[in-house]
Amino acid sequence: MSAPTSAPVDTDQGRDPFVDWMRQATPYIHAHRGRTFVIAFGGEAVADVRFPNLVHDIALLHGFGIRLVLVHGARPQIESRLASRGAQLRYVNGLRVTDATALACVKEAAGAVRVEIEALLSLGLANSPMAGVRIPVVSGNFVTARPLGVIGGVDHGHTGAVRRVDHRTLRAMLDQGAVALMPPLGYSPTGEVFNLSAADVARGTAVALGADKLIFLVEQADASEADRLAPNLLARDVDDLLTGNPTLPREVAACLHAGADACRNGIRRVHLVARRQDGALLRELFTRDGSGTLISAEPFEDLRPARIDDVAGILELLRPLEERGVLVRRSRERLETEIDRFVLTERDGLVTACAALYGYPGDGMAELACLAVHQNYRGARRGDRLLEHMEELARARQIRRLFVLTTQTAHWFQERGFQPARLDELPMEKQALYNFQRNSKVFIKSL
Repeated sequence: MSAPTSAPVDTDQGRDPFVDWMRQATPYIHAHRGRTFVIAFGGEAVADVRFPNLVHDIALLHGFGIRLVLVHGARPQIESRLASRGAQLRYVNGLRVTDATALACVKEAAGAVRVEIEALLSLGLANSPMAGVRIPVVSGNFVTARPLGVIGGVDHGHTGAVRRVDHRTLRAMLDQGAVALMPPLGYSPTGEVFNLSAADVARGTAVALGADKLIFLVEQADASEADRLAPNLLARDVDDLLTGNPTLPREVAACLHAGADACRNGIRRVHLVARRQDGALLRELFTRDGSGTLISAEPFEDLRPARIDDVAGILELLRPLEERGVLVRRSRERLETEIDRFVLTERDGLVTACAALYGYPGDGMAELACLAVHQNYRGARRGDRLLEHMEELARARQIRRLFVLTTQTAHWFQERGFQPARLDELPMEKQALYNFQRNSKVFIKSL
């Protein structure tokens, strides 16, 4: 499909949405360049008539200078070949059993899928997204595997697990600008071939390479299925999630398990993205909120003390509230001198919430000030989380009572235990600074 000659322009605002998107994506383009991403997808993706769209997106990532390892599955292709022979894959307790017939089908299917992917990555037709693109693709015996063996009395035959990944050879290929393509197969030093889980191959490869991201493109029946997973998960919570959601599709559960294990072995970010949503991979990588589920070892949105280089971000967060009269306007100079009183949450470099604590230790009191949440990130208890943190800070400093002055958010604080109070209940120092023109209401909470 050829590109339009011009992008639509928002005449009401005088802004071009395409230009806005490019500017918002630019920090991610720079941040991802030279990084190593392992991307896993099933054989369903390859069988889909829209698979060329995904290949175009992958080619774009390569063009941005991202080092790519693609791990593909082949389940529907394997099942089709088995069906033609009057057989089918057998599962015991969620684990595949691969006999000699199944292994022959696995080899055939994996080879056919590999060739199809290589062909699409080689496409260079004019008037297509691949025009002028040259992407070398390498594949090989990068994975050494071991047999699963006998589990619970069941011999799993030629089903295996990843033993190690030849990361040195993979890195050399990536250094040369190639895309590495890895099938769900592993090899043993004795020359045996094993049928592997694509999720296991992807996990093992990401850990061996020390990849910057591990991305699973998962199959989902409909949009509601994606809603079962929170946008952000910690690795330590995944086991509870899997136990509490026995109806999760097998593939999604396998990706969650592999992703959590990858996080525990040094991979900072693992993404689960709905493969059927066109462009979801690009949205996940080049927008702040993404389109899928992020698994991380540590909280994705950091709650931390503010630093001097956060001043610009805090000012940007506070400005709309200051313009509406919700908060008192603070100058950059004042904020710089008081920055050690602030705590904030940050998401990919954006300050999403902040608050400040001004202590009056002689009175056993402290003022909670500048509690603000970015307008695009209200919800998910960000304000509550920040308030709870500030209360903990106050208790640690032997503060017995916390007070706020507010003109427009009285109910929010009252719903969280703050009680109306008189001005003369505040520390004398604060009373002397009270702005009668603003006529702020006083609320106090006992800790």
